[in-house]
Amino acid sequence: MYAIICTLWYTPCMEVPITQFRREIFSLVNQALEGSEVWVTHKGRRLKIVPEGKPVSRLSRIMPLDILVPGANLEDDSWKQEMMREWERKWDRRLAPLAQPAPKASQPAYPRKARRQA
Repeated sequence: MYAIICTLWYTPCMEVPITQFRREIFSLVNQALEGSEVWVTHKGRRLKIVPEGKPVSRLSRIMPLDILVPGANLEDDSWKQEMMREWERKWDRRLAPLAQPAPKASQPAYPRKARRQA
């Protein structure tokens, strides 16, 4: 048994049962990424694990976005003013209107209840 396992680790084509694959999933996937073929046997059927293609960096997958409409005139400030007005309308809607002014000093903030005399 030990000789079989050792030879499986060093051969470029490896076949493992599903239980061993579950135990060693990360090491087997890393071996597949390094270039060796990993075969998994489950219910009499074989599955092959190989990397899809060349490794690609994460930064290369970033898609560029158009922030401004193509052909927009950046010298014209009218679009900035319009955008600011729209933002202010949204802010006014989200934020409640300004609080009521504070009561005058001559009026108490809360009316006092009359005391009952016993």
